[in-house]
Formats: sequence, C-alpha cells, structure tokens
Amino acid sequence: MTASIYEGSDGRWHGRVTMGVKDDGQPDRRHVSAKTEAEVIRKVRDLEKDRDAGRTKRPGRAWTVEKWLDHWLENIAAGSVRPKTYAGYQTAVRRHLIPGLGGHRTDRLQAEHIEKLYAAMRGKGLKAGTVHHTHRTLRAALNEAIRRGQIVRNPVLVAKPPRLEEEEIEPFTVKEAQRILAVAAPRRNGVRFAVALAIGLRQGEALGLQWRDVDETASTLTIRRALQRHTWRHGCAGECGRKRGADCPQRFGGGLAIVDTKSRAGRRVVGVPKTLMRALIAHRAAQKEERKAAANLWQDGNWVFAQPTGKAIDPRADYEEWRDLLKAADVRAARLHDARHTAATMLLVLKVPTRAVMDVMGWSNASMAGRYQHVPIEVITGIAGQVGGLLWDTDDENGGDDDPEEGAAGVLAAV
Repeated sequence: MTASIYEGSDGRWHGRVTMGVKDDGQPDRRHVSAKTEAEVIRKVRDLEKDRDAGRTKRPGRAWTVEKWLDHWLENIAAGSVRPKTYAGYQTAVRRHLIPGLGGHRTDRLQAEHIEKLYAAMRGKGLKAGTVHHTHRTLRAALNEAIRRGQIVRNPVLVAKPPRLEEEEIEPFTVKEAQRILAVAAPRRNGVRFAVALAIGLRQGEALGLQWRDVDETASTLTIRRALQRHTWRHGCAGECGRKRGADCPQRFGGGLAIVDTKSRAGRRVVGVPKTLMRALIAHRAAQKEERKAAANLWQDGNWVFAQPTGKAIDPRADYEEWRDLLKAADVRAARLHDARHTAATMLLVLKVPTRAVMDVMGWSNASMAGRYQHVPIEVITGIAGQVGGLLWDTDDENGGDDDPEEGAAGVLAAV
C-alpha cells in the first residue's frame, strides 16, 4: 500500500495514504495536510502505523456518542448479554451517558469529558458504585466501537473514575443464623431461607429449583437454572412517549423468566445437610396439601418454592419476606445476598478446601473467595491464642488448662 506526498498549489504540503478498501470496493485513501513537508511526513507515518496496527478508523464522518450508544445498546448488547446486564446498560446509557456525553463525536471524545461527567454525577449525590457502573458501560460500548473501526482509541481507559470504597460485608454469626432459622421454620416456604444460609444459593437459583432437582436419597440439590424478573422493554422504539418500558402498549421481554445459571460453574450438584433435607421433605408434604386445597386453581410448575396456587415466587416478594423475617428474628437488616456470604464464611471456618468451596458456591474462579469469605473475629482471636501458645507455651495464651482441640472446637461453635 503506497503513500504520496506533494506540495500543492495552495502552498501547503499534502499526503495521501491507502488505508484499505471501502464498502463499495473502492480504495480507501486518506488525506492529510500541513505547512511543512516534515510535518506532513509525520502525519503520513502516523496513518501508516495505525493502518499496520489495525487501528484504522472507518471512512466517513464519525458517529456522535449518542448515535453509537443507541446502536450498541439496541443492536449489539441486547442480543449478546443477559437481560439483567442489558437492563443495567440501559439505565447507564439513558440516564447518564447520553445526557452527559451524547453530543460529542466518538473520535473526539476525551478522557477529560468523561471525568467531568463523573464529577457531575457525584455532585448530584450519586454513589461511587453508580459512577463505576456507568464507567464500565461506556468502556464496553467504546471497546466494541474499536473492534468495528468506529474509533481507534478508547478514552475510557485513560479516564479516572472516583475511588470505589468496597462495601463492608458482615456475615451473620451462628447465633444470628440460628435465630433466623427458628423464626423461618414454621413459616410457609420458610425452608427456602434455610437453603440460603446453609448452602448459599443465589436468589434466582433457589427460586428456580424444581422438585426434579431434589435427590432425597443422595441428599443433594442439582442447580440447573435461575428464576429472574426482567425489565420490560419498549416495543415501539420509544414512540409511545412513556418513559418506562413497562408502560409501553407494545412492551416485551419483561416479567418472570427462567434463565441459565450465571456461569457454567453455576450448574452444579450441592450436598444438603440431613436436617435440611428432612425439612425439604416436610415442606414437600405441606405443598401437596396446598395443591389439594387449590384444586383446579393449581398451576403446576413443579417449583420447590411456590405460591399457594403453585405459581413461581416473584423475587420481589421473596425479598420482602426476607426483610420481614429478619425483623421478626430481631436480627439486623441485611441483604438477602449476605446469606450467601454467610454460607461461604462457614465453609472457611470449617477449613473446606478452596476447590471444593468453588464447587459448592458455583464460582468460576478462586478469586471469588476473597470477596465472599470473611474471617470472623472469633477465628482471628483464636488464631492469636494458638500463635501465643506456640511461642510462649503459657496457660494464659492457651486460655488456661483447656485442651487445644477443645479450644478450636469452641471457636467454631462461637462462629
């Protein structure tokens, strides 16, 4: 591919570089100009470097950020990501990115423009987590623009989002978990929360359980699917004038939906404690009585946890039941997902190997352990006592005349 450099009749130096072929089959020749020959040579060399490195921008005027984000969201992301992920992208694009950056051309968008948007969002009182999600959304959209030749560099990779403080997670203690289980036991579908605390299933995984997934003989659960509530989408390309997709006369894609597990590692078989399996068997018997009472109103979805008519449980109603359960058990307010953190922490306390923990929790990589497993204070102080006993071998460090093994058991019991 050749390049030409010449001095024009206008007194300026010009360069033309063949970058490839246009959509119509004609050569894609790019033009640059400068006051001096040396300057135009530099521009030509830069074009050639971009071409050889595969960073060539497509010919024609660059799209605006708004046009590209609209195209990426509706024609690329919508068909390639999970509905929950798409809903998050949609919120970031519609609420923050298009209003804040939509007027810029994609090839002229700078890191400073993006950082001003982040500062404005923080100035409105939005959390750093919201800004980070917006940052990740824009990064994904512009990475795709690079792959498709719309731009040659992604300014998001240079922009600095605000510092993100990791939310402090405090797993339930054994005593708190026991209070929750005691209050949940007599409740309808109460065993659902025992599953959360003991096995750490994600909400969608627990609500997506069907009776064919329960093996009473082996005392296992097979995780095959998840149940989620999806956000309704406009079916009219926004022409109805309503902000929410749920209010669109042609809405689609929303409501309860069965989806695949979060990752391939999420498809797994989990061992169930014998006490919990007995509770599940009792729950099944109670559900059979409900089925008789509902008669022809019963909708058989074979759900382990169902409404009185057999229909699947809405995740929103499930979360409201969890909040009410914590209040009744006189346990601090916490996310339902914190029950999953609690289950992971118990596996840590029991010294279950990381590989086995990954299988139980459905993690695809070991780094998740650092996010989910939290060392309780009882374990920390117990370790300190063991170290002291090793170095000083005194009764004070070992907690008196207690047997070391009894001391370790006490730590586990306390947690």
